[in-house]
Amino acid sequence: MKRIKNYAISLLLLLSHSAFANYEVNRITYLNVDASINPAIFNFLEDNLKKLSKENGDLAFIKLDTPGGLVSTTKDILTLIGSLDYPVGVWITPEGASATSAGAIISSAAHFLVMSEGTNIGAATPITMGKDIDQKDGRAKAVNDIVALVRSLSKARGRNPDFFEKMISEAISLDARDALEKNVIDKIVNRQSDLIDFLATSSVTIKGEEMKLIVAKNVMTRTVEMDPGQQILNIFSNPTTAYILFIIGAALLYFELQAPGGFIAGALGACCLVLAGIGFQVLPLNFGAVGLIVLSFVLFILEVYITSFGILTIGGIITLILGSLFLFRTDNSLIELEISVIISVVASITAYVSFLGWYIFKTWHKHKDFYGHAHDEGVVLQVLDRDKKKYQVRIEGEIWTAKSEEYLELHDAVEVISQDDEHLTMTIKKI
Repeated sequence: MKRIKNYAISLLLLLSHSAFANYEVNRITYLNVDASINPAIFNFLEDNLKKLSKENGDLAFIKLDTPGGLVSTTKDILTLIGSLDYPVGVWITPEGASATSAGAIISSAAHFLVMSEGTNIGAATPITMGKDIDQKDGRAKAVNDIVALVRSLSKARGRNPDFFEKMISEAISLDARDALEKNVIDKIVNRQSDLIDFLATSSVTIKGEEMKLIVAKNVMTRTVEMDPGQQILNIFSNPTTAYILFIIGAALLYFELQAPGGFIAGALGACCLVLAGIGFQVLPLNFGAVGLIVLSFVLFILEVYITSFGILTIGGIITLILGSLFLFRTDNSLIELEISVIISVVASITAYVSFLGWYIFKTWHKHKDFYGHAHDEGVVLQVLDRDKKKYQVRIEGEIWTAKSEEYLELHDAVEVISQDDEHLTMTIKKI
């Protein structure tokens, strides 16, 4: 009787074991993602994940460190992971990394989700939303859609759906140990060898088929980085980079308008705006916020021409702050600019505009005309027409076309007699 009982138990164990198909992992591919979730990242993941297959025994791990990204791109990545017939994991690493906003949503779809010590996951919304789920606005619909998606994915992977929901609805964030305790992640992993040991004792369900992983300690591994084209697009699609390039471009054009001549500042400003435009085309742009930023520089320029006693400058600073805060806040966005970046930019521009205002006042007090160069001294840069006594001169850092009643040579020191602002010319004499 005892022998029959032991036989029955052995048979049950054998049947239970045979219910799991074995999946022998021949190669682990690591894909490094350490930027915002944007089309460049999706292109990088799609190109490499599509090259792997179940037949070759592939297993992919996304090494993730991201501040967030586009909702549309995030959903594309979720669809991509769901379409594959082999396991795809997410490893939030190295120490100090985070998977916030879009990164937390992508993590919910991973077949394996591990974190290194000193990392965090969560805050899957750019603002502290609290009861925002209950509000009857356009954003609530998008948030509810993401909540339902994340709950479904986390349930399918055997993780705690409640905390994934709170990452979106309440913007909570968890460190590695809290995430493991609350069944948000599968394991804390600090080294590649620890990851391989964990995978060797794991099973995974893909498209309804449960498989037991077989992973050798010396399994082949490789790390894939972005190609140069993807890296360039990724750099410019970083929200902080695009924002700073946009501000620098606008500031240089503003400087060109205040100190015409040479076109160096204007050319550099135009280049910065073009580079910012490359990033803006793949980022969620709030055009109302862009309008506020442009308006701020218009107000700064008007301050030079209109005596407002600083009111226009204050208005420009306020509109610049508001435009910066809402630049990437759209229904399709999980991105926000860091407050420290905005403060630094606004403080720099405020300091520059304040210095310019002081200089204008000082010059006006001296000449009673900021743009008047009468009696200013300069130097001849080029003889344009000797017979007509036409020259190119530099006056107070500006380059002007000038005429003289006497013949001049290169590098002669000259003094301005009068100027014609309408035709951008002036009359000079030799000192």
